[in-house]
Amino acid sequence: MTEHANHGDGAQVNTGTSAESAEAAAIPELVIISGMSGAGRSTAAKCLEDLGWFVVDNLPPALIPTMVDLGARSQGNVARIAVVVDVRGRRFFDNLRESLADLAAKNVKRRVLFLEASDEALVRRFESVRRPHPLQGDGRIVDGIAAERDLLRELRGDADLVIDTSSLNVHELRAKMDAQFAGEEEPELRATVMSFGYKYGLPVDADLVVDCRFLPNPHWVPELRPFTGLNEEVSSYVFNQPGAKEFLDRYAELLQLIAAGYRREGKRYVTIAIGCTGGKHRSVAMSERLAPRLAAEGVETVVVHRDMGRE
Repeated sequence: MTEHANHGDGAQVNTGTSAESAEAAAIPELVIISGMSGAGRSTAAKCLEDLGWFVVDNLPPALIPTMVDLGARSQGNVARIAVVVDVRGRRFFDNLRESLADLAAKNVKRRVLFLEASDEALVRRFESVRRPHPLQGDGRIVDGIAAERDLLRELRGDADLVIDTSSLNVHELRAKMDAQFAGEEEPELRATVMSFGYKYGLPVDADLVVDCRFLPNPHWVPELRPFTGLNEEVSSYVFNQPGAKEFLDRYAELLQLIAAGYRREGKRYVTIAIGCTGGKHRSVAMSERLAPRLAAEGVETVVVHRDMGRE
């Protein structure tokens, strides 16, 4: 997997009074970590702990506002709180939405991080540690996974950030966490532009998916086949095809409208998946051209080439 970043101007102007600023500063920043068992919640929590966050594991959702109130009384000693919520606390899970509404009423800056992974990856991980899934009961591991997906479906849909750990090792997950949470200044909107190959499956953490297979495939040009969309010859070939530049221009304009809507709704993260057959030529070239367009609009952008090099 190849990854690099483009940084836009995410500066924000504070128009509130000094009293309002002081009150906002007293309220801790909150991240709620949830997701599938075996998808890396503990690793994500440990990453935030290493970054200086105060981490609470398996806190009942009804107690989250209380935890934030305690942090606000700490005189700045607890400025960032991460809470792990999972199916071990499932009898309290119905209270989560009520707690989130309570936090919104108190103007708490909160984000929901959801860790995802494929069924195959989760089964493999549970079998490797020889532990049952917490929801499988007398059934199989896959039964527990299915029950958990159903339980968490609504929360996944409301998540600010979804990370698919199916093909990530611990170090790669830590790198993603650092990229998202290590910065002191929070950008207005952060985007991941991900190239992928349809033959390897859709990215499960994608918010937006676009298909580049309408363009001729450089794979069928013998002198271009060994290269990738990072190569200038491949990129030039792709963008000299009818419709390629027009598509890039119009999709970038559409993303400006979407980004403005995301900002109004308080959504800080978006994953844009750009696909071609193998994830090597067209999608890579298009991703590389799209990312600077987003950065120029003030969106902090990370480019990930998921499937490049898999063939």
